[in-house]
Amino acid sequence: MKLVQHLIDQGYLKSPQIIKAFKKIKRQDFVLPILKDSWQEDIPLSIGHGQTISQPLTVAFMLELLSPCLGDKVLDIGSGSGWTAALLAEIVGPQGKVFAVERILELKEFGENNVKKYNFIKSERVKFIQGNGTKGLVSEAPFDCIHVGAAAQRIPAPLLKQLKIKGKMVIPQGLDLQDMVLVKKTGEKTYQSKRFAGFSFVPLVGSEK
Repeated sequence: MKLVQHLIDQGYLKSPQIIKAFKKIKRQDFVLPILKDSWQEDIPLSIGHGQTISQPLTVAFMLELLSPCLGDKVLDIGSGSGWTAALLAEIVGPQGKVFAVERILELKEFGENNVKKYNFIKSERVKFIQGNGTKGLVSEAPFDCIHVGAAAQRIPAPLLKQLKIKGKMVIPQGLDLQDMVLVKKTGEKTYQSKRFAGFSFVPLVGSEK
């Protein structure tokens, strides 16, 4: 629990339900075997294919901004290792649902196998899909929350459309260094956003069409 306590002490983990999820869903279950000794370090770790499992500080920050609730339907774009999808599944509870979209087939399978270490696949609380996350997932929209784990040059219009009214999205935006953007949908075509500077993510790949 050293990592979790570090994130609490630094002020990144605050909400009881999110802290509980971080304590239950072990990052060590989502890293490559060669990096097992590094899972408690507050740094990104490679999962192959030019992708990473995000820095715990960043994941905590994004989930606190997103503030998912019990029973929420969540879209997780760029699911990678599956760690964030599993954290989200724990937070939204048995009545919630997480749809995890990953572009790279090998990583979709890697994340899915990691999440199988918990009961979320069998209980259908998490569903993995290989696909273009920039387009979202029209068949399951609208969503209470959308988490995007890769940086977009602009916020994809399909993702904005697929948010429920009063829904939230967190997405890194920018090129070399990104802002973390919290978007709240206030009406059918109206949004509020807040930006937090100083993040670095791999790029979001895929067309909106």
